[in-house]
Parts: sequence; structure tokens; C-alpha cells
Amino acid sequence: MSVWSRVSGRTRKVLAAGMRALSPPLAGGYYEELEDLLVSADMGPAMAARLAAAVRVRAPRTSEEAESALSEAALAAMSKRPRELDLSGSPACILLYGINGAGKTTTIGKLAHRLRTQGRNPLVVAADTYRAAGIEQMLAWAERAGAASFAGKPGADPAAVVFDGVRHARSRGNDVVLVDTAGRLQTQRNLLEELAKVGRVTTKARDGGAYESLLVLDAVLGLSSLAQARAFHKAIPITGLVLAKLDGSAKGGAVIAIENELDVPVKLAGVGEGIDDLEPFDPEAFVRSWFED
Repeated sequence: MSVWSRVSGRTRKVLAAGMRALSPPLAGGYYEELEDLLVSADMGPAMAARLAAAVRVRAPRTSEEAESALSEAALAAMSKRPRELDLSGSPACILLYGINGAGKTTTIGKLAHRLRTQGRNPLVVAADTYRAAGIEQMLAWAERAGAASFAGKPGADPAAVVFDGVRHARSRGNDVVLVDTAGRLQTQRNLLEELAKVGRVTTKARDGGAYESLLVLDAVLGLSSLAQARAFHKAIPITGLVLAKLDGSAKGGAVIAIENELDVPVKLAGVGEGIDDLEPFDPEAFVRSWFED
């Protein structure tokens, strides 16, 4: 079984079983049933209607043809932007943020481990200065990953910590900086403004260079994450998404709607609880796995 078949298991139970239960494509009411099924996979009413219409245009005669048409329509709706992490610059910088409990700290630990296995020398910057426990948790994950770390003092200005962390990485020869920020709700205007400041300071620390700006979403929340993503995108332009806990979600269809609205690609996916369980997101394999037995 592929990693994507395993990860999409709960979504597949909804879609594969649902597709088998539908009337034949040539029967009356098929497309209304299909639309309802897509809504149940958390694609949202608008995207469900769009995909059902795309399948109708193909006029499938069998369930297999309908599944093929649906897969193609789903992939066509997703972002076409590059999914590879931008690791250019000296050092490269990856800023991760999201709401409390989304999985940021765990994702950074896994990503630090992944980069180490690829021959990189990452520095983890613990910039969640609001919680001493948050700093300790991030440093513990860095140690587990075998990565160097740099921590701000509790109560310090997060933007200053990031600035100093990037400079520290440059002086010590670390080639990638991974920044853990404080969890914040999309409704907390002051904290969103602080995040925007962190972004500006990161650019300054890298002498104007670009950086990866990754929003970590809890895949279990499905389409309700879209409101979060909209608000964060206004505060700091998102270059990519990370879907944490994708292996525990029956709402994988939300990926289609979120990518389509924001035109931001999912770059990484959390596919389990182990330190190795972080994968580059493969949209074709993910969508294809929905219909595999």
C-alpha cells in the first residue's frame, strides 16, 4: 500500500464507497447524487458543483469513466505553483505558523530531520516567546532531529529573535533556518500584525531575499481551515501549505477547495506520528488514491 493510500484511507471510505453506491452515470439524478457525495468529502458546495459539472461535460458511461473524469477535474482545480521547497539563499529560511494545536512544532521537528537526512544543516529557531513550554518543546524536537537550535528568551520580541537567529545561522554555517512561531487565531489582529512584522524582519535579515512562508493546517478540520488561511494570507503572503495529521482526516477533499481559492500549493503533509512521517505532497497520487481498493 502506498503512503497516499494509507493517508487518504478515511477520505477514501467516504468517496470510494459513495461512488459505488451512486446510480449509474447514465441514470437520472446521478450528478445531483455525485454533488452531494463531494460535499460529504468536505469539498464545499461551490467546488462540489464545479467538479460535478466537469464530470457531466465528459459524459461518462461507466462508473470507472466517471471516477477518471472526477480525478482529472480535481487535479485541474488545484494550484499549479511549484510544490518543492525553495531552499535558495544562504541561509534559506522557512517560516511556519498557524493556530494553536495545528501541528507547527511537530512539523518543524520532522522537517529538520528530513533536511538532515538530505545532507542539510538546519537551525531550528524557537520564536514562540509567549510560552516557555513552547520553547522547551521546540528545543526537544530539534534535539530529537539532531538539529542545532536557537531560542529566544520568554517575553522577547519574536521578530528580533528571528533576526538574530538568521544571523546566528549565517555565522555558524547552517544552510536552512526553520522558524517556529507562536500559535495565533486568525481573528487576533494584533498577533497577525506581529506575524507580518516577523516576515518583514526575515526579509531584512536575509538582505532582501525571499523565504518560504508555510501555513500549517490541521487536516482534521477540513474546509473550516479556509477561513484561517484567508486571514493569514492577508497578513503574510503564504508560499505553501502544510497539512498536518492528514492520516487522521476524512476531510481530504478540502485540499481541492483551499488550493483553488488561494492558488497556494500544499507542499508537505504529515502522514503519521513518527519523526519520518512527513512527505512532499503529491497531488496526483493523493487524488488517485481516493478510488483505489
